[in-house]
Amino acid sequence: MRRLAIVGLGLIGSSIARGARQYGLADTIVAIDADAGVRDRVRALGLADHVTGDAAEGVAEADLVILCVPVGAVGAVAAAIEGRMKPGSVLSDVGSVKGSVVAAVAPVLSAGVAFVPGHPVAGTEYSGPDSGFSTLFSGRWCILTPPEGTDEAAVATVRRLWEGLGAIVETMTPEHHDLVLAITSHVPHLIAYNIVGTAADLEAVTQSEVIKFSAGGFRDFTRIAASDPTMWRDVFLTNKDAVLEMLGRFNEDLAALARAIRWGDGEALHDLFTRTRAIRRGIVAMGQETAEPDFGRGRPAPAAPRNDP
Repeated sequence: MRRLAIVGLGLIGSSIARGARQYGLADTIVAIDADAGVRDRVRALGLADHVTGDAAEGVAEADLVILCVPVGAVGAVAAAIEGRMKPGSVLSDVGSVKGSVVAAVAPVLSAGVAFVPGHPVAGTEYSGPDSGFSTLFSGRWCILTPPEGTDEAAVATVRRLWEGLGAIVETMTPEHHDLVLAITSHVPHLIAYNIVGTAADLEAVTQSEVIKFSAGGFRDFTRIAASDPTMWRDVFLTNKDAVLEMLGRFNEDLAALARAIRWGDGEALHDLFTRTRAIRRGIVAMGQETAEPDFGRGRPAPAAPRNDP
């Protein structure tokens, strides 16, 4: 495309900018961020051709605008650029909740502008423009949730961008997306936040012991629980129906597991662990995780992602 505008240069936004530059996906990249410190860093890293804090000015001539802001802020940003995007352009986003995003953007969407919501299922626990890297989306899924009646050419434009960044693109309805992500991402994050908080609050265990004796399972929970607090606060508030539905099912299954332990039902435990092991192997087989039993921890620490575009 000729001009790509990215609103929000955190992990996802800066990775899109790096990938678009490296793979030649846009002639001009515009970086838009309300934080002056982030803008200064984006300039220093050379991530964009034009950097501004004025969203309305930044999107004016863009062919595609991607909102890389917390889902709770998408509606406000969409309202701020209403009427400033040119006819025929496309608006998208990267939020991990889609139903609330569609509801927030639809009332303020400019005439002649297509909205194609998106969600790259990729990331790390780090944030900020320095944390991005061009291969973040390589081999990862990106889910598009275009509302009914969306122009197919607009969907194709967004699809080309993500495929150009190395992602595997899937399309589904916003409602189905939110249900799927509630169990595959949102509830696991909620559990991680909770179990790390519980361990930190235990009166019989000091915080130093929690850190010192962290076994692999708890250590992996802490990685998830280190994710951006603002982003995940908004996720749970905007996808609460699906999260509560999945959380209710989880609580029922957890109660059954507790009964099996209480009554010494080893067969039930073994059957559950066998089924869950198969899920893990399926994820590895699809290339979404490494098969190494130590997740690469036995190797020397990898070099930090390069900060050049």
